[in-house]
Amino acid sequence: MPRGSPEANYTIPMDYTSRLYAFLQPVDPTYVQRVKKYLDPQPQDKILEIGCGRGYTTKRVQYITPQTFGIDLNAKAIQNGVAQNLQVMDAEALEFSDNTFDKIYSFHTVEHIPNIAKAFREMVRVLKPRGKIMLVYPAEPIRGMFAMFAAAVLLKNPFRAREIHMHKLSPAIIQRLISGFGLEHVQSSFSLWLPEFRTILQKRI
Repeated sequence: MPRGSPEANYTIPMDYTSRLYAFLQPVDPTYVQRVKKYLDPQPQDKILEIGCGRGYTTKRVQYITPQTFGIDLNAKAIQNGVAQNLQVMDAEALEFSDNTFDKIYSFHTVEHIPNIAKAFREMVRVLKPRGKIMLVYPAEPIRGMFAMFAAAVLLKNPFRAREIHMHKLSPAIIQRLISGFGLEHVQSSFSLWLPEFRTILQKRI
């Protein structure tokens, strides 16, 4: 495996189980607008949020699609959740049956997942054919650049930010990662405000 590739960087996982991390995660009311724009959630859909934190976005999406589920590694976040259907779960080992969900979304989580390729395999497995995935992730010039504040708070050292952001991702890297997984790239866009990338994928029939 080439050095520096997304799969090669997963040997230094950070502990995401602390109460501090559970309550440090920001609440962004605009997330649900992006879910509506890119995934068009319907009342009959079944939707999964990966990296839901305490479930603020999950709850908002549930107003549209009641069967929206959220998963997070942090048990403290789930215990203090604000929505229904939240579970402690690893994105690399989803505890759902094949072809369960119509849509999957994830905000600023994929860059934290140690074995991101394994997570993609799991997303494909639980997604229905023609189902869509929305990924939102930082557009970092240097890996870990936007995680320095979190590293200062959680690890007491801003220069350990790469232990939080395990991967430097871009739409081109995402497209390479999904090669052979039965996913096709629908579109990607860039937002200068955060800055971040937004990538939409679809499972082939």
